[in-house]
This record gives sequence, C-alpha cells and structure tokens, in this order.
Amino acid sequence: MCDHQIHVAVLAFPFASHPLILLNLVKKLGISEPNMKFSFFNTEKSNQMLFSKVKIDGYDIKSFNVGDGIPNGYVFSGNPLEIIDFFVRATPGNFRIGLEECVEATGMKINCLLTDAFLWFSGDFADEMGIPWVSFWTSGPCSLSIHMYSDTILEALVSKGEAQKKNSTLEFLPGMSAIEVKDVPDEVLQKQEGKTFPDMLFKMGLKIPKAIAVILNSFDEIDPIVNSDLNSKLQKFLNIGPLILESRQSSQIDDQSGCLSWLDNQKNVSVVYISFGTSLTPPPPELQAIAEALESKRIPYLWSFRGDPKTFLLDEFFAKTSNFGKIVSWCPQFHVLGHSAIGAFVTQGGWSSVLESIRGGVPMICRPFFGEQKLNRKLIQDIWKIGVGLEGVIFTKNGMINALDTVFSSENGSEMRKNIAKLRECGKKAVEENGSSTENFRTLLEIIKSSPHS
Repeated sequence: MCDHQIHVAVLAFPFASHPLILLNLVKKLGISEPNMKFSFFNTEKSNQMLFSKVKIDGYDIKSFNVGDGIPNGYVFSGNPLEIIDFFVRATPGNFRIGLEECVEATGMKINCLLTDAFLWFSGDFADEMGIPWVSFWTSGPCSLSIHMYSDTILEALVSKGEAQKKNSTLEFLPGMSAIEVKDVPDEVLQKQEGKTFPDMLFKMGLKIPKAIAVILNSFDEIDPIVNSDLNSKLQKFLNIGPLILESRQSSQIDDQSGCLSWLDNQKNVSVVYISFGTSLTPPPPELQAIAEALESKRIPYLWSFRGDPKTFLLDEFFAKTSNFGKIVSWCPQFHVLGHSAIGAFVTQGGWSSVLESIRGGVPMICRPFFGEQKLNRKLIQDIWKIGVGLEGVIFTKNGMINALDTVFSSENGSEMRKNIAKLRECGKKAVEENGSSTENFRTLLEIIKSSPHS
C-alpha cells in the first residue's frame, strides 16, 4: 500500500461506452490500491447517466462536470456526430477549467492523469503539471496502430487513383497485410477535410507516444504482430483486458425483461441475438430487411430494440413473431451472450461487443456504421474468422438470410465456433492470476503509485 494518498484525475470521452469502460477501470484500480483518490471529469449528461447505473459506494471517486459545448437552446439535426463536434470544440478549455476547480475544491494536488486516449491534449496538461499521463485506448491494437500511422497511410495513397485506393491493402504496415483501405476508419481518410473529430484523432495518433503508459482493453494474444510493433513505439504498452465490468460479476443480475428465463426455454445454439448498442439504430429499410429475414427463416430471436417499434413500422412484425421471438428495450448483454441458447450475435461491431461475444463464444454478423467498426468487421470475418459481414455491407433480406445460414447451418459456422473458442481461451488465460493482462495491470498500478507527490 502507498504511504501517501494519490490523487488521480480521470478525463472521459463522454460518448458510447467510453465513460463506462473508463469508470470500471477506475473501480478496479481503487480495489487494488485503496489509497487512491479519483476525480472523474465528464459532461453533466454523461455523468448523470453513468453514475445512476454504476455503484461507487465504498470507492473514493468524485465526479466533476465539464462543459459539453452545446449552445443554449440549440436544436439538433439528429446526426449523432453533431454532439461530438460541439464537445470537441469545447476542449481542451472545458477540462482545464474543471481541473482547476477540482484542485481548489479538494485542496489536493493532482498526481497523475488517466485519460481516454482521444483526449490528446492531456499530454500537454501533464507536462504543465509535471505529472505522468496514462492514456487509455478503449479498443483493440489494430485500430490504435492505424491512427498512429495515419500520415503513412495517407502518403501511400497520394499517387493512387480512386479505384486503386479502395482495393489497396496496408501491406506496408506491420501486421496489416490483409487490411484494405476500405476497412480503414473514415476519420483517418478525412484528415484533410478539416473536420473536428477526425482532427482530434489525428492529433491523438501523434501525441500518444508521449504517454508514460498506453493501456488497452485487449489482450496480447489477439494480434501479436501489431502488439509487438506498438510495444516498440510506445514508452509502455499494456494490454489489460478483456476488462470484466464489476456490475457483470455481480450475483444479482438485472433481468427485469426476463431475457434469461426466456432463453432457458430455447434450444442450445438456436437463438440470434440482435443489438446495435445504445447510440444508434439502423435506418428503417434495414430494420425491415432484418424482420423479413427472421420471419422467413422463423429463427428464434432476442432483439434489444431502441425506440418505439411503431415509429419504425415493426410493431406488426413483433406481434406476428411473438411465438418464437422476444423484443426488449434493454437486456443484460454480457449474460445473454454467455447463455448456451445464443447461436449468433447481430452487431455493429463495436469493440466492447466484440470482446463480449468472444467471451461468450458467439459468432457475429456485423453491420458496421462508423469509426473502427469496419475494421473490426474485417478482423472478425477475414482475420480471426469468428463471424461474417453482410453482402453489400448493409442489411437486405437475402443478405441477412445468407448470413444466418452461414453461422447456423454451414461448416463455416462450426469453424467459427472453434476459432472463437480458441480466442476465448486466450482471453481467459490473460486475466488469470499470472496471465499477461494481469501482469500488465500490476505494472500499471506501480506506475500510478510511483507518481510524484508533494
């Protein structure tokens, strides 16, 4: 145990699952070293949602609100990236103000910055304060590597025509010979367009080597070549995942919608689980295509559906198929994916969902929408071979039927389950007592504990 209290300022990127993953890492650190105090900086809206769901009783964690940059009375267009743009424009000033208010309110000097990797300016803050910066990349190694190599990728494409660009591979990058330009996150290719979020990610790729440690919610065995290259370019590269959230380890499972009891009455490997996370819903024509495929195949389904089905003209479908399907507004995904009845997971391919699917041993059907999701689909389908993408990328009735047939009926589906079982075993070993991620977490703990203090 430390002989002094360490004050860690935690800076969150307030969108998707980023704050939740970061907060649960903070809780894990707090359990391991009770002499740490955490100040958690996030937007007011995100903090309210987060701390209403995650219990922090018994932890020395205090939340602080930072401005979201949204003008009073502003009417949104409905584009989710709009909110992100306002937030990015408000940085780094909003966090600087928050840190100053925190020091004044607590009377404690900040000893270490632990931040979402997106917040590249944290390195400058740490330099000014004379403290270490630990950067947390909530995703996997391949996407981080691509952002760090943004300039190299763009330079390689300068002399190519549009058709050549689309079909080019990243064979000039370590471990990327099978990755095509069309799999690269759009934000990397939009660097020249002056957009706020792509600019944030580009600066992150340049600044992240300044961090005393870069930690990932991943494990060493999932992508050894890329991991090795990152290890050579960063001061300390630490895979500490797959992180298992505290709430998911609880013996009390929140299953108010009865998902798990419904699954108990289904056959093993017979149900398709459908969820696209908390921040997006596919367009109505694609939702209709999913519905038509499920009705045609009469395959048992569990659909975690955001919004009112009537709005998307699906209420009739859900009524007609209630004898073999179930719709809920929310379900305990971690436990659902661990249930023996689940045979496939229809997902956007976000990293948290990918890890949960691996841990549950469930092959994926991926329909990416933005960010790293296209890259994850490529890894899932062609590199790890633990799932499929969709023909033409979007949902169509026939494309969805073919994907379901591949996962449930073909030899390919059986092979996917074998492959995902191998990855699952690697992930389990990584977090065992002497596993690679466990050892890396201990290293992280020592780095924070050795932070300078007054």
